[in-house]
Amino acid sequence: MDHRDVELLAIGAGPANLALAVALEELAPDLAARTLVVEQHDDVAWQRGMLLPWSQSQVSFLKDLVTLRNPRSEFSFVNYLHSIGRLDEFINLGTFTPYRLEISAYLAWVARSLSSVRVEHGRRVVGVEPGDVVAGRVTGWLVRFADGGTVSCRDLVVGAGRDAHVPAQFATLPRERVVHSTEFLDRVGALDADAAHRVVVVGGAQSAAEMVWQTHQQFPRAQVTMVMRSIGLNGYESSKFTNELFYPSFVDTFNAAQPAAREQLLQEMHRTNYAGLAPAMLENLYRTIYLEKLTGAERLRMIPMAEVADARLEGDEVVLTLLDRKSGATDELRCDVVMLGTGFVKRMPAMTRALAAAIGVDDDFTVTRNYRMTLPDSVEARVYLQGVNESTHGIADSLISVLAIRSGEIVADLLAGRPAPAAPDTRTRPAAELLATVPHPA
Repeated sequence: MDHRDVELLAIGAGPANLALAVALEELAPDLAARTLVVEQHDDVAWQRGMLLPWSQSQVSFLKDLVTLRNPRSEFSFVNYLHSIGRLDEFINLGTFTPYRLEISAYLAWVARSLSSVRVEHGRRVVGVEPGDVVAGRVTGWLVRFADGGTVSCRDLVVGAGRDAHVPAQFATLPRERVVHSTEFLDRVGALDADAAHRVVVVGGAQSAAEMVWQTHQQFPRAQVTMVMRSIGLNGYESSKFTNELFYPSFVDTFNAAQPAAREQLLQEMHRTNYAGLAPAMLENLYRTIYLEKLTGAERLRMIPMAEVADARLEGDEVVLTLLDRKSGATDELRCDVVMLGTGFVKRMPAMTRALAAAIGVDDDFTVTRNYRMTLPDSVEARVYLQGVNESTHGIADSLISVLAIRSGEIVADLLAGRPAPAAPDTRTRPAAELLATVPHPA
């Protein structure tokens, strides 16, 4: 079986680890040359399950992988546009928020443009365990892949994102009847475009709304129903005052805050990212429902203040038991396919929890300000977690907004733990050579 040794292994070639790879090449070229990034898919894509051609990012292009850390970097989004000859057109578009497809293409361009850090595709991690153990101390990690190969590393960075949240009510349904947003694009493409599908979308935020809209437009005979716990769809909270909480500099403030203050901040910021919709999407959905009522050809409807209490397969139909949160009454809703805009599991990813268990650490482990797992003193090898630290680093932790600065902080922490290079021995060097190293005034 294939086995290799590297100094640093980063799991996942998403925005977080690509930003880290760029920071390594710009700040620590020696370490970059001994770094490997592995990705389970065959290419680099951003939000691949929801990579819809009309969807836009909610984040400014200036919050790319590098600009806030190094505005002169060759890896900026602006330089990407310049390199492909589309900078003029983007400027003329007059927006700060690129299309999602464009950000995804930018990330793939960054991965191809790396000169020292290696990126390998089709490498799905199935396990991480302590590797090198010297005198009872863990000095490295062993990572196992689905293809049977292994990699040993000194330090590890996990940037593979959170696990998809599939509520327990849907666990007994056949897989072909349940579609989570993370797999939406592939799964919806397999449906018969001419069939009169009955689709129920569960959720009330942007991903659920995008699935509703795409399904409604792609399948002209489909009946699409959106079920949500909230009283109705809301817009993103996007005032300039609340947006200051997405500054990378706010991470220090959040990290130093009392637990009660952190909880308040997360609750009040919920609608800035998780419980709101973009204004254009709200307008599209409302006008579509209005026009369908006007013409009598209603294919799109919404059921607010309801939750799915149960789901079962009855014959060839999925039967959902809906609980009306206003009255407490229940009703049945029959459909062919359920689509879940239910987000992600809040706890740490299964891979990270398994690693913690392997070294005797409980699930409630924390990370340092510099994103390093707090491990026992007997573990010298380090693990860094990206995108899963909202409880300690704020709501922007899973977003692109902080990546440029965060990657620099992780690189600094990595370098601080490495042995210092040996000082050159000047005793045997010729005097002329020594003089050549002394700076002279211009």
